[in-house]
Amino acid sequence: MYFEVGDRIKMKKAHPCGSHEWGVLRVGIDFRLRCEGCGHQIMVPRTLVEKNCRGVMHEGEGAYHKPEARKPDVSPHA
Repeated sequence: MYFEVGDRIKMKKAHPCGSHEWGVLRVGIDFRLRCEGCGHQIMVPRTLVEKNCRGVMHEGEGAYHKPEARKPDVSPHA
């Protein structure tokens, strides 16, 4: 799955504060996520994020959608 720093992720389970939404601060083998409800930051293995992710909103988009398997084509000639 493809994620970038600045994306917002909607997770399957809620954080104890009640929010399902997380901001991506770091991407790699481990992700650093910030809860959009309370601001708490956590490090999570990539496998857990991919398993529990229900939707992703890339920077500049207005709605959640299913994560892509690879980086989307962004061609200026499209």
